[in-house]
Amino acid sequence: MGLFDWLTKSNKSLSQMTRSELRRQELLLQRERDQLVKRVTTLAGQKQEVFERGRDERSPEVRRMLAQEFDLKTTEQLMASRQLNIRSKEAVTVTRMRMLRENAERARARGSKLGLISEKDLVSLEKMIENDNITSEMYQERLDDMLRSGLEEGESMLTPGTQQVLDIWEQMDTGLVKDTHQAFEEADRRVRERHKAAEG
Repeated sequence: MGLFDWLTKSNKSLSQMTRSELRRQELLLQRERDQLVKRVTTLAGQKQEVFERGRDERSPEVRRMLAQEFDLKTTEQLMASRQLNIRSKEAVTVTRMRMLRENAERARARGSKLGLISEKDLVSLEKMIENDNITSEMYQERLDDMLRSGLEEGESMLTPGTQQVLDIWEQMDTGLVKDTHQAFEEADRRVRERHKAAEG
């Protein structure tokens, strides 16, 4: 069940959920997302096998059958990828809201106020979640913009940290970094530095 499917059956809005309720929903979405990642990866491997079989096949009838199988698996992969995109956006939303809730609880002790996502914002987010043309990365940026007004300066450092990891992977893709262990250590160091800077 997706985030907004769950919300329509609940009397609470997302911004009214407790930290524990948000955490439970976060874990459910992460599990669904992991299953979809596994499915997309499995289908990609199966398609590769079908393609190689078709390449070596000389019978026109068998080749047609394999081509149909390749086409069907591609359709299934695209459907799973769409669901993965949706679940990723939903998971990001719940994680950010949980973080915001934790920040609000900490700030309350100091007497400051942190804004939460409004109902109008939730409607906007739901439309973006369902829009296939909006990637998880684009959605995350928009969501962070919405939340930024409710966070104290320097508390939302996930996006730069995420970019650091993406940069390392890109360097591996281009061959600038070849050692996997070294790349992991560098990514871990950079992300830890980001978190440390956010706490300082």
